[in-house]
Amino acid sequence: MPVTIRRATIDDIICMQNANLHNLPENYMLKYYMYHILSWPEGSFVATTRDVDEPQMDQLSLEDGKGQETKLDPNYLAPGEKLVGYVLAKMNDDPDQQDQAPNGHITSLSVMRTYRRMGIAEKLMRQALFALREVYGAQFVSLHVRQSNRAALHLYADTLEFEVLSVEKSYYQDGEDAYAMKKVLKLDELHPKNFANRKMAEKLEDDFESDLLVV
Repeated sequence: MPVTIRRATIDDIICMQNANLHNLPENYMLKYYMYHILSWPEGSFVATTRDVDEPQMDQLSLEDGKGQETKLDPNYLAPGEKLVGYVLAKMNDDPDQQDQAPNGHITSLSVMRTYRRMGIAEKLMRQALFALREVYGAQFVSLHVRQSNRAALHLYADTLEFEVLSVEKSYYQDGEDAYAMKKVLKLDELHPKNFANRKMAEKLEDDFESDLLVV
């Protein structure tokens, strides 16, 4: 089935958080997603698809009698439209690093397990990298990834050509070390037209135990 990559909006954040909670050990509150999308509205993206068996509207939301709707199924953005992945990106706004050239950060990347090995993670990342450079003028972008996450390392180092800068000891709450990675952003190399007709497929077998986590 076709997958659509588009910019993330405020209406997507419940489904984005659901994908995060399903796949990743590092989780965020809804206001953190809102902070990204309101501050850098063109930097984050979602992947969606259409279901053959579309859920009914009453399966998606419930009105509480006061005109307020409560979302019931956090997998669906709208009838038939299912969120299957996202990338959350931002510009570096650390006040202690204002002397650096403008740069971005990939906060989180997640693809639902049943939709992996379809090139979705790469497409999400390429859209985010292009937007950070074209819209916000980022000269480079950084991310962190678990040392044990082979699928993510393959994507970042081999496919997207990030370089490893250092190992940050006990970066994650469970004590695992992280690779700190960086990529210099060149607009002509990042343009989507360079990849529009190229088949994107993961060459590394996915063990389905880890996700493409970055923080």
